[in-house]
Amino acid sequence: MDIIVAITLFILALLIGVEVIGKVPATLHTPLMSGANSIHGIVIVGVVIVAAHATSPLAWVFIFLAAVLGTMNVVGGYVVTDRMLEMFKSDKTKKTNDKNEEAK
Repeated sequence: MDIIVAITLFILALLIGVEVIGKVPATLHTPLMSGANSIHGIVIVGVVIVAAHATSPLAWVFIFLAAVLGTMNVVGGYVVTDRMLEMFKSDKTKKTNDKNEEAK
């Protein structure tokens, strides 16, 4: 693929992504993030598949880097999603959860 075509596709994907995400209502951002987190897990599966075919030390460095960054992305996404879900809980539920955590 020509470099100009690759850059053009990247810019178009960026613009389309911004437009699509910008039009999503605030109430749907949490389910959207949860779905995106599960899709990001595929990156980790891809790392495992690529690791099976790696032969050079440089490839192992890139595999390790991809595994670390992919894992950070998935875990961070679930942490942010959990925080967003906390905003939708009622005050009564929050107080009950706080009491249960203090009892532990």
